[in-house]
Amino acid sequence: MTEETPGFEEKPDVPSGAHPEDATPKAAEPDSAKESGPAAPAGDVQDVALTAQLDQVRTALNERTADLQRLQAEYQNYRRRVERDRVTVKEIAVASLLTELLPVLDDIGRARDHEELVGGFKSVAESLEAVTVKLGLQQFGEEGEPFDPTIHEALMHSYAPDVTETTCVAILQPGYRFGERTIRPARVAVAEPQPGAQAKSADEQAGAAKDEESGGPEEG
Repeated sequence: MTEETPGFEEKPDVPSGAHPEDATPKAAEPDSAKESGPAAPAGDVQDVALTAQLDQVRTALNERTADLQRLQAEYQNYRRRVERDRVTVKEIAVASLLTELLPVLDDIGRARDHEELVGGFKSVAESLEAVTVKLGLQQFGEEGEPFDPTIHEALMHSYAPDVTETTCVAILQPGYRFGERTIRPARVAVAEPQPGAQAKSADEQAGAAKDEESGGPEEG
């Protein structure tokens, strides 16, 4: 019997001219490697990632732009509101000052009516009136204009045959307005048509219309 030398393994026969590695059995390849298809190129993966990042940047930019536009609109509204409030406060202050000057203007008007506006007093009075006009004070109220309860205050009342509606026949104190605001109504004496005058006038108009239709008044 042939004795085997311990410590030595029996090697397979290797054909002459072949490398020893050829005789080494190769491990079987895993099934997953055989079944998987070709791997995606690295460039396509990078493009997908960059596109996703670009979409995120665009979304963030649109949000910041919308925020900026909203803040700008709020700021413009704030500026308009502040400017409107500033103008309102100024108008209230000027109207309050002019209201305090109305008794002085009344005294000047009475002095002018009595021909007492002379000398230095006349110069001062005219300067004061010019300043009030420059500030926007407007005087109103004239004899003969129709009575308007929104701008007139009737202190005296009478009847007159020569009026067809309630009319201001005397201005006791002129009215004043500042811009669209009436700071004092005109205090006036009014006259109304005499009772029955309107009915008589209506009958006369009806008779005149009848005469025109019939070709003129009938002769006796």
